[in-house]
Amino acid sequence: MKIGIGCDHSALDMKEEIIGHLKEKGYEITDFGTYTKDSTDYPIYAEKVARAVASGEQELGILICGTGMGMCLAANKVKGIRACVCSEPYTAKLSRLHNNANILCFGARVIGPELAKMITDTFLEAEFEGGRHARRVQMIMDLEGKD
Repeated sequence: MKIGIGCDHSALDMKEEIIGHLKEKGYEITDFGTYTKDSTDYPIYAEKVARAVASGEQELGILICGTGMGMCLAANKVKGIRACVCSEPYTAKLSRLHNNANILCFGARVIGPELAKMITDTFLEAEFEGGRHARRVQMIMDLEGKD
């Protein structure tokens, strides 16, 4: 599975930890930055990952900043993206099962690396259930075309 990942300066160490974890599991990772701890703007990386996921270049995405919220807000502005912020595995699982979320966001200042790995594994291993949830996801996606 191809996974795009991005972070801002506050989450560089967490991103590196998650990349190593995912590579050990055999995932193909594309790192969209940032690559230094110099202060930067999270919307830049949220957009890069979100556009790669929306285009199909990447199957899923992971975005990490201080809280996960900034990345999530920015990513959800890209058509076709359903990003979620998760600080525990249960929400990560249900975001995939029921909402067909395609980008996982979390905060390096909120959770530690081991919990981040658990959340990431749960998110990536869950699959959309479809059925009654497909109608609801379509309703969400239809909002993108409304003024």
